[in-house]
Amino acid sequence: MKKLFTLIISLIVLSLLGYYIFQLNQNKGKSDTKLIEFSISNTETIDKVIITEPSGYVFELKREGGVWTDKNGGCINQESAGFILSAIKTIEFKGYLPNNALEDQKLKMASSHIKVEIFENGEWSKTWFIGDATQDHYGQIMQLDSRQAGKSDYPVIMKLKGLNGFISPTFFADPRKWMCTKVFSLDISEIAKVDVKMNEEPERSFSVVNKGSSFDVFQQGEALENVDTAMVYRYLNSYKKIHYNKANYVLSPMQIDSLKKTTPFAVLTVDETNGNSTRIKCFRIQLKEVKQDKSFVDYHDTDADHFWAELPSGQIVKCQYHVFNPLLLGHIYFPLDVSSLETHDGLIPK
Repeated sequence: MKKLFTLIISLIVLSLLGYYIFQLNQNKGKSDTKLIEFSISNTETIDKVIITEPSGYVFELKREGGVWTDKNGGCINQESAGFILSAIKTIEFKGYLPNNALEDQKLKMASSHIKVEIFENGEWSKTWFIGDATQDHYGQIMQLDSRQAGKSDYPVIMKLKGLNGFISPTFFADPRKWMCTKVFSLDISEIAKVDVKMNEEPERSFSVVNKGSSFDVFQQGEALENVDTAMVYRYLNSYKKIHYNKANYVLSPMQIDSLKKTTPFAVLTVDETNGNSTRIKCFRIQLKEVKQDKSFVDYHDTDADHFWAELPSGQIVKCQYHVFNPLLLGHIYFPLDVSSLETHDGLIPK
């Protein structure tokens, strides 16, 4: 009986030893090559990336027909998507961590990291785990999991080819940073009508109607005479490339709700020939402090450079007056009767 028990134990030990040797053979050479191959040389095969931050933010971007969108097909910042592809293509091995730092960094990576899941041709390919930057700020501590080689046991130091710096800022999941900043990108032939209502100064309200072979310009419902067609073209050309400045990082949901209940200083509505319509509501940004100029003290109660805008989606974004003034100030292009109006800082130059 004792001999049988010893035989069974011996067989179990031999089996475990055999499995261990098998695993060593399977992973032979991978620690120096496969397990540090973060890069994908042909980024054209990448069609989805999922980024998860320690904060809890998760953002999925996907590519269809050469254009990157969010998971619902919504417009996103194409430049940031391009930076991600560049990082995936140019990332390279910089070095191994010191032996005395391996366990500590492994624990840190397990508790806090940016997770980047990369898909090629619809299938998961690799996952990056991005940890801390190195002390010299010339590398990033990272760990790899791949379909081909599995997950590495320990993190290594990676960098971007030809660059010294962090890799982590390229990968963010805050949806506000991914928002497409485009507001208008229209050719004249795509615009059917523009209507601008200036609630603070109704006399400045106007509309432009594209009749195909000609244009009509109205001020408060009355057609203007002797309108220069060349100036109408110049005005409508302003809609080719209009972007907002930045997403809202300031107002709380309660403040946004309060803002939307106030009267916007301007409402811009653009009807397209395809039936789409875009309405932008513009709200002044109230200042809490007195703004001091270099030569004198000027008392402003509103920001002279930026305003809040409500997009058709309901989102509040920050815009610059100098970008939107060519759309809102009809008197630049048309002989509007504005001689009796007072000027307002930011919107109308003094």
